[in-house]
Amino acid sequence: MEVKYASHCSYRIRYHMVFVLKYRKNLISDEIFEHMKKILSGISERYYLNFHAIGTDRNHLHLLIEAAPRYSPSRIMQICKSITAKQLFKCFPELEEELWGGHFWSEGGHIDTVGDGYGVKEMEEYILAQGSSKKQMKLYQFSISEQPEFSTEDDLQVIEG
Repeated sequence: MEVKYASHCSYRIRYHMVFVLKYRKNLISDEIFEHMKKILSGISERYYLNFHAIGTDRNHLHLLIEAAPRYSPSRIMQICKSITAKQLFKCFPELEEELWGGHFWSEGGHIDTVGDGYGVKEMEEYILAQGSSKKQMKLYQFSISEQPEFSTEDDLQVIEG
């Protein structure tokens, strides 16, 4: 991974994050996963995060993210979890019935740094190895050309809490 440059610094920061669905319910269907990729592409554009890969095992989500130093890892997690939850509940109202507490993600999660010694390829292999079945795990690699347009700022508004 190459070094990125901002106005007053250079950086190379990558995180492996894991978000678990509330009650560990197996709710990430193919349709929800496809919509989640679009939401994350919008987050990427708005917050200058680079998603290298995402993977799901129906009850949790793995993200490999490159970020500028302006955001702490916990802030990145908050941004991703709050926006994806809000947008998924908006597009799939049946999820709220399944998750009776009104929360999509469980509290907390996992954050790990990914350095040059343990690189992107190794992390992608790790993400692919997750789950009860290799065929069940879904991995998606983002590219800049696939980022969708969102209609309003409200579509990506972070829930402050």
